[in-house]
Amino acid sequence: MTSLRTLVVDDEPLARNLLKACLEDIPEIEVIGECQNGREAVQAVLELNPDLMFLDIQMPGMNGFDVVKALQADAMPMVVFSTAYQQYALDAFDVHAVDYLLKPLEEDRLQRAVERALDRFQKADSEIENKTPLIGAIDRIAKKIHRQGITGQDAPPAPEKPAGPKKIAIKDSETVTMVPETEIDWVDAAGDYMCIHVKGTTHIMRCTMKELLGKLDEAVFKRVHRSTIVNLERIEQVKPHTKGEYFLFLDCGERLKVSRNYRESIKEFLSGAA
Repeated sequence: MTSLRTLVVDDEPLARNLLKACLEDIPEIEVIGECQNGREAVQAVLELNPDLMFLDIQMPGMNGFDVVKALQADAMPMVVFSTAYQQYALDAFDVHAVDYLLKPLEEDRLQRAVERALDRFQKADSEIENKTPLIGAIDRIAKKIHRQGITGQDAPPAPEKPAGPKKIAIKDSETVTMVPETEIDWVDAAGDYMCIHVKGTTHIMRCTMKELLGKLDEAVFKRVHRSTIVNLERIEQVKPHTKGEYFLFLDCGERLKVSRNYRESIKEFLSGAA
């Protein structure tokens, strides 16, 4: 069985201990060290040569991206970033991170990150592809982090919502597609994957229904079935079905069923059809 020699880096003792405790329950992980700041992390990587590093982004002094910048490509382990700020997800992918974890930590999300690391480790070629991040992207990201003053001790609140439509980052292999939230028609679930339907195109996103709903505007996107989310602004007609169920007809031509358990989520639309 493949075992990944793993380093845990976080300036917060509680977060570090929680992550270690969760990793101890995963047989494919062997925690070989822990660090409380970026400088310790760089030294530990050079001395221990880990396969995988769980790396906090917001740390005082040397943040997570600074750590990656300080390491040479041939010494770079696979990286899973951890952060309390959703806006750094795309930056994490820019440097070929295996994954990123949003705090507070969710164990099922951690398990999926480990599975991705194992998959990348097993697919790595003789040139150690899994240890080659896009180092050139680090300067831009590190400068942005320092400009915004993001550190572990004095992290400001999340930035105000930017002008223009919010975008959802959908990662497919090494490509990230930014989809404007307002262009999403509806979403259906297929296990741990979300099929996001946008103007006749379907994008596949690896996440849970709960995770995706947390990223979308709750006033516009509603769950109408255990496996379906709809953009309320796409609804053209609502027709009653049987036993308290309804059909929604969207402006893209799609027909969706509203189960009885979720009819309250679109009650403003259903009021005229009841």
